[in-house]
Amino acid sequence: MKNCQNNPLVSIITPCYNAGEFLSQSIESVLDQTYSNWELLIIDDESTDGSRDIVKTYAKRDSRIHLLINDKHVGMPYAPRNFGIKHAKGDYIAFLDSDDVWLPNKLADQIPLFEDSRVAVVFSDYEKINEVGVRAGRCIRTPKIVNYSKLLYSNVIGNLTGVYDVKKVGKVYFKPIHHEDYAFWLSVLKKGFVALSTQSVTALYRVRDGSVSSHKMTVASWQWNIYRNVEHISFLRSCCYFAVYAFKAFRKSMI
Repeated sequence: MKNCQNNPLVSIITPCYNAGEFLSQSIESVLDQTYSNWELLIIDDESTDGSRDIVKTYAKRDSRIHLLINDKHVGMPYAPRNFGIKHAKGDYIAFLDSDDVWLPNKLADQIPLFEDSRVAVVFSDYEKINEVGVRAGRCIRTPKIVNYSKLLYSNVIGNLTGVYDVKKVGKVYFKPIHHEDYAFWLSVLKKGFVALSTQSVTALYRVRDGSVSSHKMTVASWQWNIYRNVEHISFLRSCCYFAVYAFKAFRKSMI
């Protein structure tokens, strides 16, 4: 079912760096959305492959697709995401990395859930795929509802599934740190709202060989930094949160 254009505009932020191998799949997954009132902002972060040309080709075909050039390249994803947020015009802002894929019903399933005045974030389950895109039922399941306190125990909001309501919380930006997506969702929910899950798979997360997220000790240090230096949580409470986080992260990595 196609949505009418009087439905709220959703801005989709896609940072792009040498993503030519997978970029077309990501863009096609947005074009396939049954919810049609969106803009796709692809922020090129000094790519040296043919990524820009791919975006330009799609932008000529569909006026909802826009190529932006990040003018502050720092080699970390927070910068192009923030550049995209700055230029976003939507009532809602969503995120899709250039190697991930949405399923067609994602936005159509998520946007109606914002009718609840308590809800500032909507997210969903997602499925892991391997580098060449093979699906094998490796689904990450999420709780129905989380608030700031619950999110401290584990980042259950997959960034490729998250959407936030600009009307309720204003434009929120990523911090210049590692594990910036987790700190981002904490900062939104810290405003007193909740996040609601569709509890259905709406996106495919590509697990790539040698990705930074595969280095568990490095990621663990980022998590600890958020507890202590971003959220300013006491040492003992941070230890409690970290213990639960480590257990859940291990279980997730086994899927």
